[in-house]
Amino acid sequence: MSFATWITFVIAACIIAVSPGSGAVLSMSHGLSYGVKKTTGTILGLQAGLLMILFIAGAGVGSLLLASEVAFNIVKTIGALYLIYLGFSQWRARVVVAAKSEAAQVVPPSLKRRMLTGFLTNATNPKGIIFMVAVLPQFITRGAPLLPQLLILAVTMCGIDLIVMHSYAFLASSMQRFFRDASAVKKQNRVFGGMLMAVGTALFFVKRGSQT
Repeated sequence: MSFATWITFVIAACIIAVSPGSGAVLSMSHGLSYGVKKTTGTILGLQAGLLMILFIAGAGVGSLLLASEVAFNIVKTIGALYLIYLGFSQWRARVVVAAKSEAAQVVPPSLKRRMLTGFLTNATNPKGIIFMVAVLPQFITRGAPLLPQLLILAVTMCGIDLIVMHSYAFLASSMQRFFRDASAVKKQNRVFGGMLMAVGTALFFVKRGSQT
């Protein structure tokens, strides 16, 4: 892989990471609800899901998945239903008020649960699979060993995505002071819950030939 190819991939990875999607919505939602530190677990889960999609695409399995309408629809349905479930759970999230400060707080799930949520959000995203299968081969040098190239691309993409997702979480967490009462937190939960459900619903309309 040449340096010019790598730089081009860096630009593409930045565009992918910054583009709004289910990962960005989840990072902002958890950042606002739990703060940046606790959202790190969620973001690490997102990276694990991203790595799985990248290596699936790199190994050629993604092409086989896209070639099978049944397999693609199964992944699409699972991903859509999972995001809708996340959104519904966010909508109904329990809000507690601390006795001393009277500040409203959302009870965070365990680290394991946050990481699993992030992983499943990316791993079941058919749009991510489509994009990887369509774009990744453009940066693979034929005739050169595949694994080292995939590792370079994986480290690059995850490094960029870690920075971008933490930035989303930080921007959202900086607004926590505006959500100090139970009513405001409930509204916040419903906004992000509605966004996740909307993204999930939109996945039902993703087609195999789409590359967006």
